[in-house]
Amino acid sequence: MNSTRLNDLLKNVSRSFYLTLRVLPGAVRSQIGLAYLLARATDTVADTDVISVDERLATLRRLRERISGESNQPLNLPTRGGGPEQTLLQNIEQVFQIFATFSPSDQQRIRELLEVITSGQELDLERFAKANERNIIALKAPDELDDYTYRVAGCVGEFWTRICRAHLFPNALLNDKFLFENGVRFGKGLQLVNILRDIPRDIRNGRCYIPASDLAEASLQPRELLSSATEPRFRPTYNRWLALAESHLRAGWEYTNALPRSAARVRLACAWPILIGFRTLNRLKTEPILDPERRIKVSRPEVRNIILQSALLYPFPGIWRRQVTP
Repeated sequence: MNSTRLNDLLKNVSRSFYLTLRVLPGAVRSQIGLAYLLARATDTVADTDVISVDERLATLRRLRERISGESNQPLNLPTRGGGPEQTLLQNIEQVFQIFATFSPSDQQRIRELLEVITSGQELDLERFAKANERNIIALKAPDELDDYTYRVAGCVGEFWTRICRAHLFPNALLNDKFLFENGVRFGKGLQLVNILRDIPRDIRNGRCYIPASDLAEASLQPRELLSSATEPRFRPTYNRWLALAESHLRAGWEYTNALPRSAARVRLACAWPILIGFRTLNRLKTEPILDPERRIKVSRPEVRNIILQSALLYPFPGIWRRQVTP
């Protein structure tokens, strides 16, 4: 698979991330892009309904072993239809061919990332194995949600920091502890925004990521989230999670501004999902959030405007920072 084919796959499976990827410096673009494709492949396997949960778990483990280097056996992943995710699965061995061209240290960074991500996907499959609209399963407590958001997204902040540090600014005087802590919160915040936006869809699949302990404090059962009429009672609980997501995104903004100012491309790549996340959060604060007919989403013209405005403001540090208000 050549770089053009890799770019085509990236563009098709995630138009929004592709924009972020394109602005990154070439020294890290391929590694981050390929790590994303592997994570998207494992996520597609975890989410497919073509095979049973047990078969999905077994396939995920085979894919994880292939990524880790424990196995070099070619994979024949389950596919159905002709969508971009299925095309990715069909071309997974070509993805591994590019992976093999990376340095041993970059391969190890990607392996460590995917080990954590796949552990979260497997945990999710096992936890919700018997979930459906008639049998809604909720996380028990907030620490389970925190753990999940770390495994599937927070760990990406660590990976991003390590690979950019190694290739782009290895000698810069930076507070690495601050970067790692806030990079993790950055990823958690983005994932939490997605979870809070997708409650109507997830609850109809039997998955409730709002912890049962939080719902109990509001005298709610998970099944009551199927009804839009529950929203007034659910709002205070929901708003607390919105506040945490916002706090995480603010930490992500501090992370972005702690990177060397000369690393403009990396800062922009970090800024765009944060700014889009804040735009989504503002809508979640005011729009109905249990209506299955509505999916709150930032439009493509809005995304283009965010990208253009942030790029134009970059030469002005004070104004740039105020894109996220204190």
